[in-house]
Amino acid sequence: MEPAADRPIRWGVLATGGIAASFTEDLLHVEGAELLAVASRSEQGARAFADRFGVPRAYGSWRELAADPDVDVVYVATPHAHHHGATSLLLDAGKSVLCEKPFTLSAPQTEELVATARKRGLFLMEAMWTYLDPTVRRITELVADGAIGGIRSVHADFAFPAEFDPAHRLWDPALGGGALLDLGVYPVAFAQLLLGTPESVHAWAQLTPQGVDANTAIVLGHPSGATALLGCSLTARSGQRASIQGSAGRIEIERDFFHPDGFVLHRDGREPEEFRAAPRQGHGYGWEAAEVVRCLRAGLTESPLVPLDGSIAVMRTLDAVRDRIGVRYPGE
Repeated sequence: MEPAADRPIRWGVLATGGIAASFTEDLLHVEGAELLAVASRSEQGARAFADRFGVPRAYGSWRELAADPDVDVVYVATPHAHHHGATSLLLDAGKSVLCEKPFTLSAPQTEELVATARKRGLFLMEAMWTYLDPTVRRITELVADGAIGGIRSVHADFAFPAEFDPAHRLWDPALGGGALLDLGVYPVAFAQLLLGTPESVHAWAQLTPQGVDANTAIVLGHPSGATALLGCSLTARSGQRASIQGSAGRIEIERDFFHPDGFVLHRDGREPEEFRAAPRQGHGYGWEAAEVVRCLRAGLTESPLVPLDGSIAVMRTLDAVRDRIGVRYPGE
């Protein structure tokens, strides 16, 4: 049911970790959004989060949040191994969902959620903030307008050193650990935003004794002849740079390509043009919430800026990378 135009979109937040807190801080400033409820696996955790942010309702189970008749949409902020279960529960209860990235652990899980949402006529979106970042959107507009000619290659990497702890979610196979799903989803999604679905996938990785990837390199080949050279690592530190190389120029992002504060456009025969982003409000999660509010107001069941078919395509590429490097999660 489309929310009434004269009231806010009422939100629930499922999970109470660091990313849930950052999202909530931004959500409180989104026009047309009202934070109504939070759920954790413990009532104590939910109550502490609710007290911190002034949330009216706190639930000690996910099911209680799913059953709240006044909640329009829920932001799922669990570790990604729980995205499928939490989102399934919410969709089955008739809730719209904004689910953190990566959508799930595998493409079949994502396809199942998308099929459920479409069958029930519910809004569903992956929280891929990069696609909604105004600076990234400006880059895609320039590329589409032919500013650098046809794209020939995309380079992107995301890496930071993380202390090895087999019990931490970054290293635990049961929680979908490894560099690929936590960090690699960003360069893969960035490349596919610009190039579409690859025709071929090649990859190599250093695996931990527990069987998750610590350091991974990816090469994607596209029907146009374009390539993507991508990397992710939990053992190195990079500048999170990206480069889009075309037949008539290139675009360079010097740092944090997934939410950049600017970029430089190099057109053949012209002086470099520097683009600076407007000062960011909050952490950057507000763009996601604002897009959800916009779509629900318009009666849309998916965002044209973060399309569900695109999320499925990214998950299929991540599955192909895992197949090449030999990463399997429990139960697969």
